[in-house]
Amino acid sequence: MSLQPRSALRTRVVPAVLGTLSVLSLLSALPAAAQPAHRDDHRAAPPPRQVTAEETRTDLYLRSLRNRPAALRDFFRQLPKGGDLHNHLSGAVSTEYLIELAARDGLCVDTATLTAVTPPCRTGTRPAVDARTDRAFHDALLRAWSMQDFPPDQNGHDHFFDTFGKFGEVTWRHRGLLLADVADTAVRDNQFYLETMVTPASDGARDLAARVGWDSDLAALHRKLLAGGGLDRLVAEARKEADDGDVEFRAAEHCGTSKARPGCGLTVRWISQASRGSAPERVFTQLALGMRLAEADPRFVAVNLVQPEDWDSSLRDYSLQMRMVRYLRTQYPKAHVTLHAGELWPGLVKPAELRFHIGEAVDVARTERVGHGVDLVHEDDWRRTARTMAARRVAVEVPFSSNAQILGVKGADHPFTTYRRYGVPIVLATDDPGVSRIDISHEYRYAAATYGLRYPELKDLARASLEYGFLPGASLWQTVPTARGYQPVTACRAERPGLPVRGAACRHLLAASAKARLEWRQEGAFAAFERTHARSAR
Repeated sequence: MSLQPRSALRTRVVPAVLGTLSVLSLLSALPAAAQPAHRDDHRAAPPPRQVTAEETRTDLYLRSLRNRPAALRDFFRQLPKGGDLHNHLSGAVSTEYLIELAARDGLCVDTATLTAVTPPCRTGTRPAVDARTDRAFHDALLRAWSMQDFPPDQNGHDHFFDTFGKFGEVTWRHRGLLLADVADTAVRDNQFYLETMVTPASDGARDLAARVGWDSDLAALHRKLLAGGGLDRLVAEARKEADDGDVEFRAAEHCGTSKARPGCGLTVRWISQASRGSAPERVFTQLALGMRLAEADPRFVAVNLVQPEDWDSSLRDYSLQMRMVRYLRTQYPKAHVTLHAGELWPGLVKPAELRFHIGEAVDVARTERVGHGVDLVHEDDWRRTARTMAARRVAVEVPFSSNAQILGVKGADHPFTTYRRYGVPIVLATDDPGVSRIDISHEYRYAAATYGLRYPELKDLARASLEYGFLPGASLWQTVPTARGYQPVTACRAERPGLPVRGAACRHLLAASAKARLEWRQEGAFAAFERTHARSAR
């Protein structure tokens, strides 16, 4: 079983010095107005939506917390925040837990590189268990395996991606335990849904790809993967991995017992990731496996491409990989697609490489969501791309902390405001919260502090994180949110969140749709949240 390729990640030197976003540097006061849009963006902002009296009072309470940082942190922790749609399981686990797992599994640590390796511990290594009693060793691992204490004047990009190679020997062994740690954190931060990325049947996919080899005729390559049941054996292997992970998760969380932990109540779906830096035949095999798996097993919903977008191989094969996704979508129409695209910035790559990545993800691969999308305004005809995303409801997944740590992009430089002005759906996400040393509450608080968001806007961001998730069933909301905000479908328009559903039509919708049920659950949480905080504003 492997959650990601076990080979060490290769790094690339970035010519520009990139800053980082420290958890401790968050502003404790909310600004009165948002940052200006990008200087080339003159599109009029959409009209403000109608707000309820409860939302207004809750917003007044939020603004009253400007000089009360502890209360402000509590507000954002308690805020119902929907789901996390951009989350890498191995990078989401707390680093302290990874260190403990390394000790528990009897792993060793290379003392020169601080990389976890298999036992026995030879010259130049030491037992990971030493971190339990040697605080200096523990803290050195913490810094090497995450962005903890990373200097803001150094290259955050390389250190960020290097962490995965250092703790990779830990993470592939225990999918269920990793999920338990991540799920408990998500529930504590008042989330209801998680889509997290893993690499299913990684070793098997590597071996099958090597046997088949490359064929530029994608249809022919697909037939070769199917021949003799090769791809279906990988699907079966991936499902067995998921079964084993489920057992480990439920045991760790004591699900179904009187001691069940909070994570048991979290709805979780898997996204299959393909390693974009690999050889083309391996990338295609991983994508085909992920999409076939999504049609065979409801626990898996989509595919994505991971690893740095700026690697030489990633840049060389980017357009080819978009064509791979486009072809496979014709073979697996029920599988969803979300793609890392535009996780680039001037100075990281040559100007020519900034011109088309988001555009091709949207136009060629027909992705349903875009991960990061940071270099939007540097792409050719970016306004058309933004309008297309808005029209097709292609959401952008925004993890502010990793954008700052990897690319040095934050504040007014980030395209967050531009996406909003063009009406592109936005969902806030964590990316790799264990590596970044943050959680989803941090990201919401950063958004509010940096862009002057009021409570109704934060509420709609949280709603979007469920609306654009890949859960089956009809939505609770009308197809396109209007200027009035999210409006319930006719069947549930007369219902009051938090109270028993009276109408047969709404009851039928909630019974038939996993998406609508989760969205209705969140609306009940919002109603309770607003009752509590609206009283505090009086």
